[in-house]
Amino acid sequence: QVQLVESGGGLVQAGGSLRLSCATSGSTFRSYLMGWFRQGPGKEREFVAHVSRSGSSTYYADSVKGRFTISRDNTKNTVYLQMNSLKPEDTAVYYCAAGARVLGMRTSSDVDYWGKGTLVTVSS
Repeated sequence: QVQLVESGGGLVQAGGSLRLSCATSGSTFRSYLMGWFRQGPGKEREFVAHVSRSGSSTYYADSVKGRFTISRDNTKNTVYLQMNSLKPEDTAVYYCAAGARVLGMRTSSDVDYWGKGTLVTVSS
């Protein structure tokens, strides 16, 4: 069992930046593919980014490519999402996700564990 706890959400103006963190429990962090999803108001949950187990490979949704950066620190059992040039349409609850069985993460079916989410609100 893996527990994921997100932090770092909040209110920011358009064009601003936020850094989300996801701390995990257990000693098997490096065995999980890690990612971020988000769910905006009235929208379905959507994939944002994922990072490989070693941290050497990343993949982003087109909507955040060039603005967001995912990274992980396997010594701290933590994954990060640096969000720059934020837009009002980035407003959502952001969820940390862990996948044990997959080499990539695109949909909810690729996820074995979820965090409870952290709210990001971008004002115009």
